[in-house]
Amino acid sequence: MNAPPPTPTPRAPASHAASAPYWRRFCRICALGWLLAAWALQQGVNAMPVPQPGPQAPTTERRAFGPLISAPALAAQVARVRILDIRDDAADAAHIPGAVAAPYALWRGPASNPGALLPLSQFTALLRRLGLDATTPVVIVAAGSDASDFGAPARVYWTLKWLGLQHLAILNGGMAAWQAAALPLTRAPTRVAPSPYTPVLDAAVLATRAQVERDLGHPGTLLLDARPRAFYLGQTKAAAATRPGTLPGALDFDNARWFALCGGALPDAAVLQQIARTLPKQRDARQTVSFCNTGHWAATNWFVLSEVLHQPHLALYPGSMVDWSRADAPMAHVPTRLQQLWQQLEQTWQAL
Repeated sequence: MNAPPPTPTPRAPASHAASAPYWRRFCRICALGWLLAAWALQQGVNAMPVPQPGPQAPTTERRAFGPLISAPALAAQVARVRILDIRDDAADAAHIPGAVAAPYALWRGPASNPGALLPLSQFTALLRRLGLDATTPVVIVAAGSDASDFGAPARVYWTLKWLGLQHLAILNGGMAAWQAAALPLTRAPTRVAPSPYTPVLDAAVLATRAQVERDLGHPGTLLLDARPRAFYLGQTKAAAATRPGTLPGALDFDNARWFALCGGALPDAAVLQQIARTLPKQRDARQTVSFCNTGHWAATNWFVLSEVLHQPHLALYPGSMVDWSRADAPMAHVPTRLQQLWQQLEQTWQAL
């Protein structure tokens, strides 16, 4: 008897069997596409520019310009600023390319009162000849030889600010720093187009003799003597002053104390801030008047405190003790006639 034929194994419908591989392939393609899309999105996020600081953050250019500027920073913007070379021999000496000769003597008063302000018409003519106006970015360059030399660009900076100029800087370390950096020099003269500028005075930075006399003894005003202590104590005086001594009620802070690095360059703001903590304090003082013999050293104290450290209500008495003593105004630490005679004899002996 023959065995029955084997029962056939059930098979899936032909249509379903054929579609399975295609379904798996479709799923793989979708997964691969999703992975590619995610990768592309991530690459796009990584390639997006990083948001920059808003308007409240200073730009690099603003940080690099004023109130102090380094020699390399100035070299990068020589063509975009007006450089005033205030050295005595600026017209004949090798200078920074593009610098205009504007010797310090042009900004000063007569020998009898060197700190006195020139007539406004004279300052106006000078600024016009140098091609300056309120928006001109100006860099002031001195020799940079020592702390005392820094008073010259500081005084010119103050004068320009008083005359209404708004974008000012001092080359920190002066020509000494420029030459130490091996930056280019030239002897070619620089010619500039004159400007029609008419000064708009900033009265807030100026303390006149009348204002100082009015505020004598007022607890709201700190009179800050920028001279070496021997001047403050009346042990010596400037040649043009009629008497040694200081302003009544004044406190002293020798301007040379800012120069922790020695030489003619100021240290960075953090160091200056530490030095500022040693300033003399006067209770209830709301404003400070900086003075010296002729407004030269005093300009350094004013510049550091007002422009670098941004302390408010700082003014400069430009004529300072020479102007004050010649007006026969009241003074402190004035030695007796005999002491003054002895001081003169000592100074004469030392000069021999």
